[in-house]
Amino acid sequence: MGTIIEIAPTKGNGERFWLVIDRAEEPPLKLTVDQDVLLQFRLKKGMAVDEALLREIIAADGVKKAYQQALYFLARRMRSEQEIIRHLRKKGVADAVAEQVLKKLRAERYVDDEAFARAYVCTQKKAAKGPLLIRAELERLGVPTSLIEQSLAEYSWEEQLHGARALFEKAKRQRRAESARAFSERIRQQLGRKGFPHEVIAAVLEEGSGQTDEQEWEALVVQAEKAHRRYAQHPRPLYEQKMRQALYRKGFSLPLIDEWLRSRDG
Repeated sequence: MGTIIEIAPTKGNGERFWLVIDRAEEPPLKLTVDQDVLLQFRLKKGMAVDEALLREIIAADGVKKAYQQALYFLARRMRSEQEIIRHLRKKGVADAVAEQVLKKLRAERYVDDEAFARAYVCTQKKAAKGPLLIRAELERLGVPTSLIEQSLAEYSWEEQLHGARALFEKAKRQRRAESARAFSERIRQQLGRKGFPHEVIAAVLEEGSGQTDEQEWEALVVQAEKAHRRYAQHPRPLYEQKMRQALYRKGFSLPLIDEWLRSRDG
């Protein structure tokens, strides 16, 4: 094949080196390799390189490049094994090379799906996410089912209630003029989207969704005035029908709606 006639550092990256191989009657072959590859194969000037050795050098350098890409990907946060595989595929790395990189990362404890799942659950429950949403996210990240179950077992019932209550109290502070029924349904949907199970949602609503008669009346007045502006031009029987329908859909009781209509007449 040929003989190494030059080894020189590349500009801008002190960890990569130019490798120049003289091939007699053919033009010299120039390629860059990582310094670890130089050490791995003990490459030096005057060393003979055949086709088989060249393939090994190129393959080893490919693994090293992919390994560096994985480390950059891991720099911002922990990653699951599948996240790393998917990232390397996007970079054009062959699956066989990605598996070698993953094996090296495991050995060096840069990846650990068990620790990743446990840390992920800990972080996300502090962000008031429920176990159902966390499970779906871990599945999307490629974490094995057994590790998902193991990590979610540490998310206690009390912690789930605490997270759901925090969201409930925030919603109460930002509450719009709405009926108790409409508010409860809105919170039920919000907590469901956040991944809390039905039992947790029911418990939180049971302990804190009550609204005083005065608050219910004030909410009705706001909604009734809006509806009145829409239907005020209708004849009386149709007006009352439209008002009852609109306010009932908003969650208010018919007796309360009728009381407002009577107060309007007065």
